[in-house]
Amino acid sequence: MQYVLAIDQGTSGTKALVFDASGRVHSRGFTAVPCTHPRTGFVEQDANAIYQSVLKAVAECLERFEGDQKDIVGVGISNQRETVVLWDAQGDPIGQAVSWQCQRSLGVCERLKQEGMGPTIAEKTGLLIDPYFSGTKLIWLNENDERVRSHIAAETAYFGTVDSWLLYRLTNGGVYCTDYTNASRTMLFNLNTLDWDRELLTAFGLDGLRLPELRPSASNFGATDFDGLLARPIPIVSMIGDSHAAAVGEGCLKPGLAKATMGTGSSLMMNVGSQPQAPAHGLVSTLCFATEKRVDYALEGIIISAGSTPAFLKEKLGLFDDFAVAEQAFTDYDNGGVFLIPAFSGIGCPHWKYPGGAQIVGLNFSNSWQHVARAAYESIVYQIKDVITVMEQAAQVPLLELFLDGGLVQRPFLLQYLADTLNRPVSTLALSEISAAGAAALASLELGLVDSLDAVHTERPVLRRVEPGSGVSAAAENHAQWLRWIERL
Repeated sequence: MQYVLAIDQGTSGTKALVFDASGRVHSRGFTAVPCTHPRTGFVEQDANAIYQSVLKAVAECLERFEGDQKDIVGVGISNQRETVVLWDAQGDPIGQAVSWQCQRSLGVCERLKQEGMGPTIAEKTGLLIDPYFSGTKLIWLNENDERVRSHIAAETAYFGTVDSWLLYRLTNGGVYCTDYTNASRTMLFNLNTLDWDRELLTAFGLDGLRLPELRPSASNFGATDFDGLLARPIPIVSMIGDSHAAAVGEGCLKPGLAKATMGTGSSLMMNVGSQPQAPAHGLVSTLCFATEKRVDYALEGIIISAGSTPAFLKEKLGLFDDFAVAEQAFTDYDNGGVFLIPAFSGIGCPHWKYPGGAQIVGLNFSNSWQHVARAAYESIVYQIKDVITVMEQAAQVPLLELFLDGGLVQRPFLLQYLADTLNRPVSTLALSEISAAGAAALASLELGLVDSLDAVHTERPVLRRVEPGSGVSAAAENHAQWLRWIERL
């Protein structure tokens, strides 16, 4: 039997898993990666720490693997998107990695909007002008960080999203590439030509920036031995952004199939076929995935704060000590008229509002912490509902099925409330590490271990299918009240 080693480098940590060609997991490893918040709205990570987390996760995974390491024949990588990493020719980072969550470029975004760049950026890249995307972070760094500015002027600044950074390090600087999905999140990539857009680079003042070579998600990206953890180098044959990888792993391989990743943030992505669709209703147009033989596009709705909201109540406010207590509160209480607007870093699709921070609204003297805890979880569901509504309108394709992945799918109460709010069934697969599974599926395809992506998906059983229940009416009333609060922002 032959295996694929899949790396899933996420915001909070790195997973390493060994998959066989049928998508079964044979070993796992995990290492946490911290974020820092040096100023209000600033979110950073140590690029070297991200790389070291990969090595540690892989080492743990290989130690637990009971098979023969020589049967691991390829590597697939999925990664957190939009995070900006800059490094020099020696592979040394130029400052901290700027997280996708970082809001430092809000002023840059306002300036670009005032300059009338919105329609051009949307037409070329499929994206909205927003701090979420890499391009605005790069503009801010070039204008405000002397180290970055001098390297760009000297054409010695290597830019990459996390996939490119890992690849550069894993190949000892031998390969400098990215895939189409990660490139499509930078605001520098033209969806129609599948190439870097030089006109935008000039408009952004980034002509001196070094950019990675572009390739489909399933391609030959060089080889690595993970700094000696393997006895010999093996080929890296897939790289893909984590939300796109999840779409592949969930089987969103034809128009109308969608997935929602419920993690720190959330990404809802619907396959729309072989042609890009214009962004509308706060959605963005993006790549779904790409192989040498096909390119699938998607519409995506971005939720900035999902699981991070109840985590904030626990870790920063001390509202409860254990998530299990908060989850019991969801079951035992209604929301008591309380709503939590999780605008810690703004509200994403379809509203895209920045009211200056999160808000707890509707409080009165009869409320307790349990109402606030429930409101935090409800806010995740309402944001998903808002995205699904505009996604169906924009794609003019009815949602065929919504697959869920991410840590929050382990909360049955949340799945039921989501099914009630959407008034349609939701499903989860038995495998939880779905982004890694998508990267592994693409790697298996590139290696010839499977004939098609469909063959991999049919092997993955549905773990849970939740139908709408008796709470549909109450959920609809609550969602309507949520929208009224959003409109007041």
